[in-house]
Order: sequence, then C-alpha cells, then structure tokens
Amino acid sequence: MRQRRQNIDLADAHLIGDLLVPEGARGLVVFVHGSGSSRWSPRNQHVAGYLGELGLATLLFDLLTESEERIDRITCEIRFDIPRLTHRLVGVLDWLAASPDLDRFPLGLFGASTGAAAAILAAIQRPEQVKAIVSRGGRTDLAGNELSRLRIPILQIVGGRDLVTLGLNRKVSQALTCRQGLEVIPRATHLFEEPGTLDEVALLAGAWFLEHLGEPVRQQGAGL
Repeated sequence: MRQRRQNIDLADAHLIGDLLVPEGARGLVVFVHGSGSSRWSPRNQHVAGYLGELGLATLLFDLLTESEERIDRITCEIRFDIPRLTHRLVGVLDWLAASPDLDRFPLGLFGASTGAAAAILAAIQRPEQVKAIVSRGGRTDLAGNELSRLRIPILQIVGGRDLVTLGLNRKVSQALTCRQGLEVIPRATHLFEEPGTLDEVALLAGAWFLEHLGEPVRQQGAGL
C-alpha cells in the first residue's frame, strides 16, 4: 500500500491532498469534505482507512486554499458556496483525468455535509468519469433542481437522530431518478460520534463502492 502527499495544481488554486493506493486497487474514492472541515477530518480518515483495506484507493484533499480557509473561519461563507466548491471539485476531477498514473481508475465520490452537494453537481458535469457517490450526513438538498439530472448511483447515509438532515435526505430521495439508497443509522447524530456508528458508515460505503466501481485495475508502469 503506497501513500504520498499530493500537490494538485489547478488553474485557480494550488491544493494539497493525501493519496493512498493499495496494490491492485480497483477504483479511487475522492473525499469531498463539508462545512468547516479539511482533509484532516478524523471521520473521513476513518472511512478512508477502511476503504483502503477493501482495496480502494483514496484521495483526501483540501477544497479550499489556505487564504480561503482563513476567510471561511471568520465568515463561514465559502463552505456554503456550492458553485465554488463544485467548480473546485470539477478541477480536481479534470486533474485526475490528466494524471497518467491515476486516470485508469473508475472514480467514486464520498461527500459529507455541503461537500455532498458539490459531489452531485460535479458528477452531473463529469458523468463519464464518476461512477458512484456516497453521502454521509450530506446536504444533498443543496444540489437543488439539478438533482433530477443525476444518472449515477448514489447512497445517502444519515443518522437517525439527525432529524433535520434526515428529513432533507428523504425529500432528495423523492426527487432523484437514478439508482439510489437511503440508509438510516438509528443511534447516530450528525457527526456520527456515537460508538460504532462511523464503522457502520464505512461498511455501507465500502459495499456501495465495491459494487459500482468494478474489477481491480491492472497496475501500469512505475508511477504508483
């Protein structure tokens, strides 16, 4: 299993990521963090670790630059700027498509909170590239009227005690026309801090991605 810090150079930003590629990886899951979070999110790192054990590569990266994060810590405005987050994520997807050692992987997106809406909108813009989405406590409702355009499978995972998000996810489920699932973890609140609840998220996400990301990908060259 190979892990490295990854510089992601886009036209409008320089981002930092952590890339983990198990031997014989069958796909790559890109984590799209939510409100006020970063690639250091312990919840996303926990899920990423489990996906790595399943043979899935993972990329955790910071959606915002350091200057944007400083502004957002004060104003909280960028974390809800879904068009900006989507644009940034699409840039990362295009960067992956142009990377010789990463372009061979079928992609999944794991979105949390506002990052889930960006994941949906980015997948709509890159339907040939993204194969599946998992949302953890996601504000998928913020994708708005675009929800009906989503064509790839999406799994929404929400805590049973996170009543606001649960209600919103149920409305989203009614608006979707693609293959979908809605899994409710009864004891969990929004951050899945209750013992064992995050393990349930990881199990559900892992099964969804293994189903939709296909067979192991043959390793090429000496890049990774």
